[in-house]
Amino acid sequence: MPLRTHATHRIVVNTPAERAFMFFTPAGEELWVDGWAPRYVHPEDGATQQGMVFCTGQGADLTVWTLLEFDRHAMRSRYVRCTPATRTGIVEVVCTALDAASTQVEVTYTLTALNPEGEVVLEAFEGPAFASMIESWATDIRRHLPRLLAASIR
Repeated sequence: MPLRTHATHRIVVNTPAERAFMFFTPAGEELWVDGWAPRYVHPEDGATQQGMVFCTGQGADLTVWTLLEFDRHAMRSRYVRCTPATRTGIVEVVCTALDAASTQVEVTYTLTALNPEGEVVLEAFEGPAFASMIESWATDIRRHLPRLLAASIR
């Protein structure tokens, strides 16, 4: 079982890069991730900005997220996520325009288990399991694309 894992996978989203980048913010993900309901700590309105803090999950799955870097020009964001009961790590999202209407999205997770339970959780972030998880994001985004394009994501 891994004590630490590093995984990267790329998907394509059929949306201009500047729009697609916002799909991968906490507020953007509320529009396409089933059950995603962040509790915004700072700022309380959930406006995406460097230094924002929010929580997801509860009990042993309580996760505290901090947005370390949010660069709209480079279309890059980096989060620290800590689930104190099991694991901690960094999540990075980088969007690159392929053309005027499509975007490559590179998602990277670097996670460290904090205990044996965390090592078991990290198995879901290894190899084909990680690729499958990120591919499911592309499917979910396609399904919700009209709503995403109509929204003004903060």
